Amino acid sequence: MHTPVIVWLRRDLRLSDQPAIVEAASKGPVIPVYVLDDDTPKHRRMGGASRWWLHHSLASLDEALREKGSRLILRRGKCEDVLADLASETGAREVHALHHYEPWWRNAEKAVAKVVDLHLHHGNYLAPPGSVLNGSGNPYRIYTPFWRSLNDRMPPHDPLRRPQKIDAPAKWPKSDRLEDWNLLPTRPDWAGGMRDMWQPGEEGAKKRLHAFVEEAARYEAQRNLPSVDGTSFLSPHLHFGEISPAQAWHAVADAGGSVGTFLGELGWRDYAQNVILMLPDYGSRSAKEDFAHLHWRTGKGAETDLKAWQRGMTGYPIVDAGMRQLWHTGWMHNRVRMIAASFLIKHLLIDWSEGEQWFWDTLVDADYGSNSVNWQWSAGSGVDAQMFVRIMAPLSQSEKFDAAAYIREWVPELADLSDEDIHDPAPSVRPKAYPAKLVEHRDGRERALAAWQGIKTNN
Repeated sequence: MHTPVIVWLRRDLRLSDQPAIVEAASKGPVIPVYVLDDDTPKHRRMGGASRWWLHHSLASLDEALREKGSRLILRRGKCEDVLADLASETGAREVHALHHYEPWWRNAEKAVAKVVDLHLHHGNYLAPPGSVLNGSGNPYRIYTPFWRSLNDRMPPHDPLRRPQKIDAPAKWPKSDRLEDWNLLPTRPDWAGGMRDMWQPGEEGAKKRLHAFVEEAARYEAQRNLPSVDGTSFLSPHLHFGEISPAQAWHAVADAGGSVGTFLGELGWRDYAQNVILMLPDYGSRSAKEDFAHLHWRTGKGAETDLKAWQRGMTGYPIVDAGMRQLWHTGWMHNRVRMIAASFLIKHLLIDWSEGEQWFWDTLVDADYGSNSVNWQWSAGSGVDAQMFVRIMAPLSQSEKFDAAAYIREWVPELADLSDEDIHDPAPSVRPKAYPAKLVEHRDGRERALAAWQGIKTNN
């Protein structure tokens, strides 16, 4: 028997188009291992919704590995300690893994490389983050030229086939039981809506992709309509690496119509990784210095408003529908994410990082790069962002994008209202069970603009 090779898995939980597994399988027996490391990320440990998804994705991957004659080893602790111990136990001389670009994973890769022979492969993005450079040899800070340059390099590589067989080691090392990790919620079990909506794992990802291929040509027309929802629903599968962006690209590239808009969204995902590669603290620190001087609301009033926003009780139906959808399913329609984020930042004048943290805990697709970049875009604080003074009007957005049916689904106390009334119920038709607005649109807008003007005046 050859010396076994360890495959260190993180957000790359698939067998198809998985370069680390393919390379390891070509060398001999493979020991696939997932390390639950809550120490290295520190305050960026996975939130509750992500942990629910992880449980089911790991179970799915273990089943797929067993079909190939292998299995998944589960260990808990700091990655460098666990992998060093595992290599010593098994005699493995190499560890193969995919590159990750979150700051804590980059630190972990450096630490692991000091104790084992670590081989890193590319495979989670259309192009390796940091490789798309401008004419001066520097990374792009603005999305549009980044996407133009990235698109010139497309299509991506042809996806790798999954190994026909994965050789097992002579003796398997000990493994934790997945159930003992307590990743699933209990007392209460709040994951019923997520179970109804999602099938985590590679097979679930393939089904989502297959369904989206039929709709991809109409993406531009349907993606902004919450009641229709022509989005792909691939974001959590891409985040956990249950499908690669190259697989998604090749599956839909010839769909015609407005599929190019979707391909640009895959490019945005790459762009976000390039941003956090340049600015590792992007998830907690505004990129524009002016925002350090913005007087965000704090204190009891702001705390009460933040909780109302989190619970979907702001008095703005489109915002509340989105926040309730998020809590129930671990996901929110993209257009509504923009509306809900803008409302928190501009109407309530609450620091964008509070919203970013809430999404981090409640989204099944809580991705550090995408979440950070999208929140800073909404706030106007990012390296490429809309201006702070551009304030979304949630009531007109709701009507413009025909969200009546969406609101009825997620805010049932408004279900009996007409299409004309449901976007902004007047006091005469607003049910008693539904709250009054936390702030009127004009008042919230003027307060936000005044806060912004305060920066300009004081500077």
